[in-house]
Amino acid sequence: MAEADEILNYLPLRFKNPSEQEYINFLWDSFESNYKNEKYQFSFIAYHMLFMSFVYFNIWQIKIVRDEDFHKIKLGFRDEIGEATNPFRFSKEGEAKIFDLIKYLCPSVSDVNTLIKQYKNLVQERNSIAHANGNMPFRTKEYFETRINDIIRYADEIQEYSKPVILECFEKFLIESRNKSKRQYFDSNEQINEVLIHQHYLSKKDLEICLKYDITKLAEQPNYKEIQKMFESVQKEFQ
Repeated sequence: MAEADEILNYLPLRFKNPSEQEYINFLWDSFESNYKNEKYQFSFIAYHMLFMSFVYFNIWQIKIVRDEDFHKIKLGFRDEIGEATNPFRFSKEGEAKIFDLIKYLCPSVSDVNTLIKQYKNLVQERNSIAHANGNMPFRTKEYFETRINDIIRYADEIQEYSKPVILECFEKFLIESRNKSKRQYFDSNEQINEVLIHQHYLSKKDLEICLKYDITKLAEQPNYKEIQKMFESVQKEFQ
């Protein structure tokens, strides 16, 4: 099995409020304790909920970074999707259906429906073991670890599809932070943590993408030196 804690690299580094961090910690503790006690079925439920949280964070980034596009792709979904004030509010929609929003990230995938179906199948499998139906498919450690590996692979795929949105998010942040007197926070670290990290729920994987951004693309922007300084501050904080 791939290292199960790899999923944590796809989840936000820092949260807006303690209850969100507490929730993620609770899921991780549930995964670990059930795994150690060979209660693989319950361990899988907790791990899948971590994966779904990751999916919600990616959808949230579309909402924040590309609001106009998000307004279009949310048509046909519950009103709560458009009115969400944090990523966890996306849970108001059916978990399988929410993956249809991920199609937005995959315009170059030829058979996107087949791709999305495999993500939805995880939801169906999780649902089948979350009911008192007498079924115990997660009897062996080997089968459990296979499904954990699948989740990590799916997270990596979605992360790769999200790359253009993350880069756009970071570029906007750099441009909008170039003027100390007009940006949200005068202090660079506060600007980074509150506006870049908290607002967009960025993960370690997201920041790896940001740190590879070609800063020279903004060389013609006004106040380029301040843009460079902000980029260097991000590098110093997260390199």
